[in-house]
Amino acid sequence: MPDGVDINADNASFVVAAFYNFTALPDFEVYQEPLQTLCRSHGVYGTVLLAHEGINGTIAGSRDGIDAALAYIKQIQGCDALEHKESFAAENPFHRMKVRLKKEIVTMGVPNIDPSQVVGTYVDPQDWNDLISDPNVVVIDTRNDYEVGIGTFEGAINPNTTNFRDFPDWFENQTELLAEIDNGKKVAMFCTGGIRCEKATAFVKQQGIENVFHLKGGILKYLENIPQDKSMWDGECFVFDERVSVKHDLALGSYDMCRACRNPIDDADKESPKYTPGVSCPKCFDVSNDQQKARYAARQKQMTLAKERGETHIGHDYDDPKKSGKADG
Repeated sequence: MPDGVDINADNASFVVAAFYNFTALPDFEVYQEPLQTLCRSHGVYGTVLLAHEGINGTIAGSRDGIDAALAYIKQIQGCDALEHKESFAAENPFHRMKVRLKKEIVTMGVPNIDPSQVVGTYVDPQDWNDLISDPNVVVIDTRNDYEVGIGTFEGAINPNTTNFRDFPDWFENQTELLAEIDNGKKVAMFCTGGIRCEKATAFVKQQGIENVFHLKGGILKYLENIPQDKSMWDGECFVFDERVSVKHDLALGSYDMCRACRNPIDDADKESPKYTPGVSCPKCFDVSNDQQKARYAARQKQMTLAKERGETHIGHDYDDPKKSGKADG
């Protein structure tokens, strides 16, 4: 089970802030170096993505450090009303600070999608249960299969995608679903932090579908605001940092991470003969070859030695190709 997260801010050393904002940034490159320098000077770690369409990031640091980083970001063109979500950690869930330039702040690969101009209707967490309980509403989880596998909303459709790029093709090929929508059904979509479902609603509306809704602030805001006894969420929520997953109140979840394939794993996975820390788990044992396993084993050995010395090995950094150019969901 991962260590280090405590929802009680009084007992935590680090603030974890997740944010995104769709806004036109024609000169987004000019913000990379100043933001990188500011974050490093304040001991802030994490990942921030900059693109023509806006900014997306998850960062962690002291209260003062996070406040300084957010103050800088809010003076960027169109980001003055930036909203962010906070949780707390006893240890920093990141090991480096990276400000990256991207074509998209969340990669869909469809041209001319602009959520700052056309987007679905925002639904506050307090109103979400009523919406998805409506039999005239189709609920779609816009996240990927390894995320859906550890938790989702009751009755939500799982597109079984491995990458957000796959979502447009999946949606366009849902003949029966599209027929239901044509016959008057509404569409409600959700994701981890709000960014993917916001872009997905923009895409769906571009297809000529009008009654499209999405969960404001994503699953994280829902888990933060909705009491567990009133919740329609089933399971835990995968997050893209060392916490791996969170539960209601954004408390630390029960999942760990396979360092080989970066999939979330539970205690049952770790009991499997196919599990070797840092080398393989039941999800990837039959996929990786002997050469890859040997490489992973060597990396794991170096990480273990670094930990014994009280150091952080670079291989420990959560730089996951699954993220596909996104810092938060």
